[in-house]
Amino acid sequence: MGYRPSKQFKKTLLGTGAAVLLVALNAPAALSFAEGKYHSYKIGQSSYRIQYGSWGLIGLPEEYRINAMHAALLHTGKVLLIAGSGNNQQNFDKGTFSTILWDPKDDTFKKIPTPEDFFCSGHSQLPDGQLLVAGGTARYEVLDGKVTRAGGGMRVKNESPDQAVKLPKGTVFRSPSGVEYVSKFDVTVPKATRQFEVTYGRGGQMMPWKTKVVAAEARVFVEAAEEGAGGLTTQAAQYEVVGLAGKDARNVYGLAERLSADKQDFQGIKSAYEFDPKAEKYVPVDPMRDARWYPTLVGLADGRVLAVSGLNDVGDVVPGDNEYYDPRTKKWAKGPFHYFPTYPALFLTQGGKLLYTGSNAGYGPKDKGREPGLWDLKANRFQKIGGLADPDQLETSSSVLLPPAQDQKVMVLGGGGVGESRLATARTAVVDLKEDNPVFRSTARLPQGVRYLSSVLLPDDSVFTTGGSADYRGRGASDIHKAQFYYPRTDTFVSAASPTVGRNYHSEALLLPDGRVATFGSDPLFADKDNTKLGKFEHRLEVYTPPYLYRDAALRPALGEGPEEIVLGGRATFGAVRAQRIERARLMRPSAVTHTTDVEQRSVELGLSRTAGSVTVTVPADPTLVPPGWYMLFVTDADGTPSVAKWVRVREAPKPVPREPRDGWMS
Repeated sequence: MGYRPSKQFKKTLLGTGAAVLLVALNAPAALSFAEGKYHSYKIGQSSYRIQYGSWGLIGLPEEYRINAMHAALLHTGKVLLIAGSGNNQQNFDKGTFSTILWDPKDDTFKKIPTPEDFFCSGHSQLPDGQLLVAGGTARYEVLDGKVTRAGGGMRVKNESPDQAVKLPKGTVFRSPSGVEYVSKFDVTVPKATRQFEVTYGRGGQMMPWKTKVVAAEARVFVEAAEEGAGGLTTQAAQYEVVGLAGKDARNVYGLAERLSADKQDFQGIKSAYEFDPKAEKYVPVDPMRDARWYPTLVGLADGRVLAVSGLNDVGDVVPGDNEYYDPRTKKWAKGPFHYFPTYPALFLTQGGKLLYTGSNAGYGPKDKGREPGLWDLKANRFQKIGGLADPDQLETSSSVLLPPAQDQKVMVLGGGGVGESRLATARTAVVDLKEDNPVFRSTARLPQGVRYLSSVLLPDDSVFTTGGSADYRGRGASDIHKAQFYYPRTDTFVSAASPTVGRNYHSEALLLPDGRVATFGSDPLFADKDNTKLGKFEHRLEVYTPPYLYRDAALRPALGEGPEEIVLGGRATFGAVRAQRIERARLMRPSAVTHTTDVEQRSVELGLSRTAGSVTVTVPADPTLVPPGWYMLFVTDADGTPSVAKWVRVREAPKPVPREPRDGWMS
């Protein structure tokens, strides 16, 4: 009798055949699955992590998912993530503004009441550890073709020297032909000023004083009361303020040169706040003199902050009016005049000048304010610096003051063409500011052309770069899932583990006190290669653990007890585990980053001496190298393995109090 297979054998055979058939029919999918499994296995191996590091997602509860536009590390070790309205007009219209506080130690989160729309504001670390946040959004843009009412800037004049005039939102301005325009915001016009003039008669005798009244002026955005072409005007005219009578009607009026149906850009606010890391709340301070959207705020050696550029309250790039914030008085004062495109990258250099690398985030004409240079604030002189390859591709580029800060070398990485250009460059370049006539020199190229690249200084004197996209806002699924280290001393890039989350426009990255790097945000235009599906804001929070944290933990340096404050030029001693292994010490200023712009971060080399159980560090005396404020103190061994940071506050040395001479003695 011949062999008859059992029913179970038949089932097994059929199942195996079906599986083989499925594999044959879906070979690419099966291969992709197998490759994915192997990749997961490979990147999980210790040998891989020691060489490339690793990435991990942080569990982020639904209620804390915001469109993080701004990220700042506070001296409490927590990270402030600011969305404001989050590039979402529905949130703006509802007045829904968001801020989240993340504690990386235990991955807990807290909502922070947000009083105004800080979307596209500027920020800077203050000497006392507060975070200055200034500017933001007053009005969302209206694109070409969607403007239904003529609008533009109205200059409001007040010729009364006796009183200021406040005109509320909704004030009506009427043209000589009877067309009415409505203000979109409150506006206050100061009192006019009296100027005294001295005149002389024919014989040279002084005549009685004459006074001249100079009208005060403020600016407000207005829209035609009616839709359509009736509100369009291209000629300068004077507008009466409806509702005013008598002297007020004569003294207060509007002037406008052009009210059009062109695209209406975002408009900025004047508001400014300090965020208190201990109380964990925003505290209002005096508003800026100019409204600003997309401004840069850069800290100076004396503790003041300079606010630069931005779109103003009628949507124009601020024409060059910059201003100082004094944290002692909480007030703003006029700064030196110079034009920059929005979010310019400005770095405090040794001696007090600011270096403009040419990096910026967008708004402004192609042929104005784009050239790098050194800006002397006191003399208000700007010395242009040449040599930069692909100078037409500085928008959305990244810039860093290379470690250590004493070397005074600044690097520009990547970037794209102005506006929605498809251009992106792999160019990097470094300028050495210690040269008599500094110029940019090309350095090692990035793996490919990239915009929106995040660049983060690490305690081992390398620069970690990650993310970005090859096209404007990630168009065509062009996010770059790569990361690498740049080593300034050898001018080389070395590959790092690849991130799983793409990051382009509105993304940030910063160094944490434990030596890891956190990445946030991303705001792609589209979600697919064919640009047919609208993109969604990226809420996932991904953290990179560098290779140095996978080395032998038993050999990792550690700092113990020590002072919380150090004066400029002073010394401080800290307990240290494995002190004899410690080779270097760095003060690293915490980041405050947005739109690829982080002018806060810097790494300062410290003098170092050791005993069996302690290290003593010496801080440079120069506040242009070490601006007063809170820093992370890292120590590293010969391999670059860092300790967990200690937070220290660097202060100016107290000025000697002159002694009163004693009787009979000269001082």
